[in-house]
Amino acid sequence: MERTASPSPASGPARRTLLLASLAGFGTFAAACSAPGGGPDAAADQDGAGSALIIGMTASDIPLLDIGMAQNEGYEGLRFVANQLYDSLTRFDLTDGSVIPPVVAGLAESWQPDEMGTSWTFTLRQGVTFHDGTPWNADAAVFNLRRYTDDTFEYFYQELNGQAGLAIAGISAATAVDEYTVRIDCVGPWAYLPSDLTTVYMGSPTAIQEAGNDGFGQKPVGTGPFTFVSVERGQSLELAANADYWNGKPAVSNLILRPIPDTTARVAALRTGEVNWIEVPPPDDVDSLQSAGFQIETNSYDHIWPWCFDTTQPPWNDVRVRQAANYAINRQSLVDNVLQGTAEPALQVCPKANAAYRPENDLYSYDPDRAKQLLAEAGVSGGITATLSYPTSGSGNMIPGPMNEALQRDLAAVGINVELQPIEWASMLTDYFVGNIPGGASAINISLSFQQEGFWNNWLGTGVTNVTGWHNPQVEALFTQAQATLDEAGRAELYAQASAIITQEAPWLFVVNDRNPRVLAANVDGFVEPQSWFVDVTDVSVT
Repeated sequence: MERTASPSPASGPARRTLLLASLAGFGTFAAACSAPGGGPDAAADQDGAGSALIIGMTASDIPLLDIGMAQNEGYEGLRFVANQLYDSLTRFDLTDGSVIPPVVAGLAESWQPDEMGTSWTFTLRQGVTFHDGTPWNADAAVFNLRRYTDDTFEYFYQELNGQAGLAIAGISAATAVDEYTVRIDCVGPWAYLPSDLTTVYMGSPTAIQEAGNDGFGQKPVGTGPFTFVSVERGQSLELAANADYWNGKPAVSNLILRPIPDTTARVAALRTGEVNWIEVPPPDDVDSLQSAGFQIETNSYDHIWPWCFDTTQPPWNDVRVRQAANYAINRQSLVDNVLQGTAEPALQVCPKANAAYRPENDLYSYDPDRAKQLLAEAGVSGGITATLSYPTSGSGNMIPGPMNEALQRDLAAVGINVELQPIEWASMLTDYFVGNIPGGASAINISLSFQQEGFWNNWLGTGVTNVTGWHNPQVEALFTQAQATLDEAGRAELYAQASAIITQEAPWLFVVNDRNPRVLAANVDGFVEPQSWFVDVTDVSVT
């Protein structure tokens, strides 16, 4: 099968309509790749060495390829596209699965804030080039940062600004001090700028200028561990190892990504050898896959799977109803019987794999009698109705259909009757990132993280993505204080204090923390499952 670079998706709403890929299209591609001359070996033979790592993603389509635009498929897009094609000034160290990944040097070797954290100076890594030979230096960094943030810049990209908004919110200006030094000025004290910058990716200024904003996604050029080979929308993205990568050439010769949103189809592709890695296996298949010799990888990471309530309208405008819902659900049964141990009960808002987690903030147990008592106190013991918008698949969403059906039954048992409204993942993100709950529902189920600290304020403070309408002045003051606190441990304590208040006020239904299950073929070696949404595939080999 011939695979060529496809045109860049259209801009605006039209761009997002291209995210709807058919499973039948994947089947056609898989059949072609299993024919003579196709499949993993054909890809591996392109440079005569190594072999291909082929990943079956949960995404409904190949994420967009222009630097931060891959977030259109959530963190899975950043995990497998942006982090492979590109680098950022900073990155997470994903090499040790026993610790929460720290922020370490990327395209910047070091950084230093001023006394207030309002301006940061970054010393850049020397000797790095983009895949097209363009040198990495301060001018390239400023070019990219202006493309994200400066609406007076010729190459400012509004859609990129929108997709990356959570990561670039603190940046007001970027200046080249000398060839390998950049100063980033912030809109105010911004203590966690290095964390934000882990997802502010850098593309080749030469390639961007030649292709234009809308054309760069056709043939993306970064400094990352892999280079672009080809894409076929809805079916496959192929990348090749960057032999000149500053942090060492990847162990595999090619990385191939396939969007397979259907869980059964992902397992079938793994069992037949069409892929050698899948994300989010069906929990019921985990034991049989392990018995068949496949590797099951799990770990805690900074993830929560909640319902976000619209607290501005009934029934969720009453804190007692929100608390009742949290007491009504049997999280352990969900973990044991639906998820087969691939998650952990979430008894508070803060995930266990977050520096702000404190066991004393765990609040909610399975207590349907307490739930009924709270509903009676709220004067709604005769039964209430609500609607939930939830994704059918997607990054971090686990198996949302069966999970939400189980929660629906638990809530109905105490008199909370919920209508479930499924929606495609990318369409949900389009609404969510502008602060809307899709379809007029009174709650939204969406996979979330606090991996980058600014997410606390975005999800539960003054950020546009706080779809709950819930605001607590004490919590927002803690977020503001954290933004000005340069000491990491001090910030973690502030978030822990906020977590206690949020958990008590319950603007969310706190359900589970995912353990990030993925399955690797027996001949895939060298992978470390980190406590992160992201993964490092550069040391992974296929024998």
